[in-house]
Amino acid sequence: MNGTWYTLPAMALVAVPAAYAVEYMSIDASQRAAFPAGTVFVPVPVDLDAATRAKVSAIANPLGARDPRVWRATAEGKTLGMFYADVVIGKQDYIDYAVAIDAEGRVTRLDVLAYRESHGSEIRNQRWRAQFIGKTASDPVDVNQDISNISGATLSSRHVTDGVRRLLAFNALLAKQ
Repeated sequence: MNGTWYTLPAMALVAVPAAYAVEYMSIDASQRAAFPAGTVFVPVPVDLDAATRAKVSAIANPLGARDPRVWRATAEGKTLGMFYADVVIGKQDYIDYAVAIDAEGRVTRLDVLAYRESHGSEIRNQRWRAQFIGKTASDPVDVNQDISNISGATLSSRHVTDGVRRLLAFNALLAKQ
C-alpha cells in the first residue's frame, strides 16, 4: 500500500434503492386464464354518479383506489362474466390486480398482475388467492374474518382484500343497471 490512499467515486457511497417492480401477468393473459371460453372481451365504461360512487366507497374504499377497468367476457353472444383490472396501494406502491366474476356474481379468479413492494409478494401465492374464489357481494370479504392475513404482507393482504370487496360491490351495481 506504501501510504497510497485510494478514493472511491462519490456515487459508490450513495445508497441506491433496489427496484422491486415485477410484472407477473398481462391483462390479456389474465383475461384468457379467467375465461378460457371467452372469445370477446368488451370494454365497459365506468361512469358512476356521485350517489353510486358513495355507496361503493362505503362498502370498501381501499387506499389509492381509482375506477377499475372493466370488460364483459362473452362467447357466442352470451355473457360469461365480468373482468376487472384495478390497482390498490400496498405499503407505499401500487399493486395491480385482476378479478374475474362470473355471471352469478361469484369471484372465479384473482391474479396479481404487478407488484412493486420490497416485501409482501406472498399475496401472489395460490393458496392465499384461492380464499376469494366463490365470494360474492353478500360475503364479508374481510381480513381476519373470512380472508386470512399474511404475516409480513399485512397491508398488501388488507388492501387487496378491500379492493376485491369494492369490485364485488361495483359488479353488483353494474348488474342492476
